[in-house]
Amino acid sequence: MASITGGCLCGKVHYSADVDPIFAGICHCHNCQKATGSAFSAVVAVPQPALTVQGELKIYEDKGDSGSPMYRRFCPECGSAVLAEAAVMPGVVMIQAGTLDDTAWLKPGMQIYCDSAQPWVSLDGEWQRFPKMPR
Repeated sequence: MASITGGCLCGKVHYSADVDPIFAGICHCHNCQKATGSAFSAVVAVPQPALTVQGELKIYEDKGDSGSPMYRRFCPECGSAVLAEAAVMPGVVMIQAGTLDDTAWLKPGMQIYCDSAQPWVSLDGEWQRFPKMPR
């Protein structure tokens, strides 16, 4: 079982989970690019009941390509994107990988929305690649 810990840039939000991740992956969709201010979002998904969060997070309700809500949670002090929840994946929380205290163990296994990937991004490795969201 993994011990996952992390938090925001200013340190006002911390989280922990003692659980093996459900998955780790990269999302290239335009909304993730805008939400992270980067070329993609790297996430680690865990069961929501296993995650403990200390500190206040603000919520921005986005919409996924299915039209269902996507809840993006961020620190109101420093603006760090910390967590995301998709209504189409009930009971799952996605932790923004850049907020992890230790990323040495992280090995994303898939990339989604590759059709939206920035043309200058090339990620090597053994990945499952999907043009959109896999069904």
